[in-house]
Amino acid sequence: MTTMTKQQREEFLADPHVGVLSVAGGAGQAPTSVPTFYAYEPGGEITMFTGTQRRAPKRIERIKEAGVVTLVVQREAMPPAYVTVEAELVTVAPPTPEQMLTIARRYMPEEHAQGYVQGELGDPDNLVILLTFRPVRWFSSDTSTD
Repeated sequence: MTTMTKQQREEFLADPHVGVLSVAGGAGQAPTSVPTFYAYEPGGEITMFTGTQRRAPKRIERIKEAGVVTLVVQREAMPPAYVTVEAELVTVAPPTPEQMLTIARRYMPEEHAQGYVQGELGDPDNLVILLTFRPVRWFSSDTSTD
């Protein structure tokens, strides 16, 4: 396994991989890990939105309380590669539709992205927030260079 250079890992993270976000659990509880859509530009911050889907906002509260998360993205096809980034929470705020569309468009066609965002924002029982994180520590591996 070869560790990626700074440029390689930032470009890899900027690609539209589905990430797995993990945040520490409460005392005696396992960490919470969920798949997530996100946006990232090399050298910048990571943004993502999450909703409660009519459930209690436990994950959101855990993220606020911990102030740090881990995001893992991987290449699904062979040869395997991954980037893991530990990141500090910078902001928590209600998203604008355009902020959500910027993320959703990375993963789906325009008409689906529009519908997805409208559905998330149109449900009065779904609390949606935009999270911004600053990358702090990186781990990576790319077996295509071995």
